[in-house]
Amino acid sequence: MANELRPCPCGIGDRFDYEGCGQEVQVEHIKAYVCKPASTDKAVIVIHDIFGWQLPNTRYMADMLADNGYIAICPDFFAGKEPWKPSDNWSKFDDWLKTRDARKINKEADAVLKYLKEQCGAKKLGVVGFCWGGVAVHHLMMTYSELKAGVSLYGLIKDSDDISNLLNPTFFIFAEKDDFIPLHQVTLLEQKLKKNCQVDYEVKIYPGQTHGFVHRKREDINPQDKPYIEEGRKDMINWLNKYV
Repeated sequence: MANELRPCPCGIGDRFDYEGCGQEVQVEHIKAYVCKPASTDKAVIVIHDIFGWQLPNTRYMADMLADNGYIAICPDFFAGKEPWKPSDNWSKFDDWLKTRDARKINKEADAVLKYLKEQCGAKKLGVVGFCWGGVAVHHLMMTYSELKAGVSLYGLIKDSDDISNLLNPTFFIFAEKDDFIPLHQVTLLEQKLKKNCQVDYEVKIYPGQTHGFVHRKREDINPQDKPYIEEGRKDMINWLNKYV
């Protein structure tokens, strides 16, 4: 049972029983999961949540992107540090998170971008990320102009964040009943983007959904959520198709 003092309600949700169609590779100082379609010059970086790059749910998302014509790579952005485990003491989550800053991943991003270009022949690049990875996407889309599209799924927003200087089109997915991300923070994001953002963006709230719904809920055992799970995944792919 999770500690009552936990500052984050990121339960594992439905852990997928999924093997993955890709392979693990070494990318400079980190490992990564890669799934490639037959032939393409389009690639998407998939950024994991707090449960790490080996979570079957995230690999399922990577394979889904590969099925839609993208080289999909899910690197270990924790760079060898242990991911969070559902059995861990949530009262220690803040201390754990301090050593895994989603805005300090440029070294890993540089290595992955180099690998995609030199080893995979990728010329058109995008990025998607979930929870912790959603924060990372937001950071990368303000840092790397070569990323032509980004999809940030339920990434935490802080009032103090500089969040509107996006370099390329970015889509933000949120859940209406997310106990981790209050809707007033989503409204703040929309206000800042409307005032300052110079590129295309979209902010969408999915009714009745909870944190992690796109990749942590199985549609076969959550029939009431199935339409929104499928809609979120379709929206993610459509955004990439439009801009990458």
